[in-house]
Amino acid sequence: MDLEVKRVAASRSQTQTFPGRKKPLQHGWSSKSSAIQNPPSFPVVPRLDLGSLVGSDEEEQDIIPEDLPATTGNYKQKYQQYKVDTEEGYKEYSQRNAEKTKSNTTHQPSPRNKIEDKCAQGEGVFTGDLTTPDRKALLQQRYADSPYCAQQRGRKSDAEIVAAEKKKQTVEEQVMRDHLSRAVISDPEQNLSTEKQESAFILPDSNIAPLRLRKRMLHETKVRTHSTLTENVLSHKVQFDGRIISRNGRDACRELVGFFFIHDQSLTIYEYRQFGKNRTNVLPFIQKNIYSHQRGRRKGKQYQLGDFYTGANLTFLSSDHHTVPESIKESTLLILRITNIDQIAFDSFRTDSVEHEDDTTSQEANDRLVFKAIQDELKKQLRKKGVRILTGLGKYFQQLDKEGNGLLDKSDFKQALKAFHLQVSEKDFESLWLILNDSGNGRVDYGEFKRATIGEMNEYRKSFVRKAFMKLDFNKTGSVPIMDIRKCYCAKKHPEVISGHSTEEEIKLSFLETLKGTCSESDEVSYGEFEDYYEGLSIGVVEDEDFVTILRAPWGI
Repeated sequence: MDLEVKRVAASRSQTQTFPGRKKPLQHGWSSKSSAIQNPPSFPVVPRLDLGSLVGSDEEEQDIIPEDLPATTGNYKQKYQQYKVDTEEGYKEYSQRNAEKTKSNTTHQPSPRNKIEDKCAQGEGVFTGDLTTPDRKALLQQRYADSPYCAQQRGRKSDAEIVAAEKKKQTVEEQVMRDHLSRAVISDPEQNLSTEKQESAFILPDSNIAPLRLRKRMLHETKVRTHSTLTENVLSHKVQFDGRIISRNGRDACRELVGFFFIHDQSLTIYEYRQFGKNRTNVLPFIQKNIYSHQRGRRKGKQYQLGDFYTGANLTFLSSDHHTVPESIKESTLLILRITNIDQIAFDSFRTDSVEHEDDTTSQEANDRLVFKAIQDELKKQLRKKGVRILTGLGKYFQQLDKEGNGLLDKSDFKQALKAFHLQVSEKDFESLWLILNDSGNGRVDYGEFKRATIGEMNEYRKSFVRKAFMKLDFNKTGSVPIMDIRKCYCAKKHPEVISGHSTEEEIKLSFLETLKGTCSESDEVSYGEFEDYYEGLSIGVVEDEDFVTILRAPWGI
């Protein structure tokens, strides 16, 4: 009986009660809970005094450490300047908001009226013959004033250089494989031995049948020709990039890589094609052979090393190449422009080769001087209205071209210059016509005439115009619907949008209205029209990087 009473008393003494709980907490009997069996006494938490949290300057000063160094005069000066700039910026912001609120309460103009008003007010320094489309087009030049992320632009340029080098390496490897594996079998010299054996009457099923009747493999052939190529021979070459001079977007945007071989003065051109995101292919565009100029003062002369430089034109007869697409065969000549060249390899081979200057070289230099004099004079007239005139000339020439072959006569060109108030002296025009009409048929391609009189942007700028169009023309049709351009165009980085003076919709509307005015069809933009737009815009932009920014910012290339 005493044992039961003591056990109950012991169990009650080990039960600790806490205020706020309805049931006591029960502790176990193991030795691990010895600390819980003799619980410490918890301190009483004082009541939170919210009134002591009220801030005061004196208390804030008390908590500042005393061992901090004293502020320098330079820091105080920067702080004062920052304070003044902040106050002035806030005042300007308040004034702008007040003016916007006042204008919105009086009337609500449409985005088109807003753009015209801003263009009319902000272009007081321009000449009086500027029209509203000119001023709207000049808004695109403001992208060059935007603090567009230079670091991001540098990263994109580095990535583009790496991608371009990778493409060139892929094409070069394919060229080496093609010509090293096919040199013997495709060499025409082996036909000589075949013809000799065909002269004798030999049955086809004989063991010594003619080569043309036997199935031959590369490793089985015993044909030896004098022109058998080796890797060492093929390595002596100059590599260059090219593009087709065409207003057809599918052809103008082809990526071409060419090679000029030193050992026999031959050349070949390959096309790098991409199918989807992951599949690529390298296909021959111009077969390896020895070619000659097909027009100009060098017509009939074989291509030499000196003919290859950035900006040079290579001419071929389109009917001689079965790999050329049908859209190019519609023209008699295929004209390729060299956009870039391996200058290191060119210089190394140029020192070894001996090329003398003849009368043709001096005549070509005089021709370039004539072109430059006319171009410099016309660029002064096109400084602020280049977009409207260049795009208008393109439409005007198409209307005059009734046959659709791209050729016009002398009277048509004089009429076009007069219609667009482009002043060229009679002497300069006759000199120009004498150079361009080298065939003597009295007709000249109007694209070539426009390039000779007005000039064109350099190949570095043109490459970014093609990149922008290729991003829009993802179906490779050669033309882009206006709706797709509207979706892809981004005006977030325009200085007018950043400063708050214009909205993204207003800048986008100004671009689309100017571009629509240049199109022959209201709902589509061709590559030629797209290029003409930026060709005119390029006249007023001096620095290449500024022009690249004008293209990068809205198109994200």
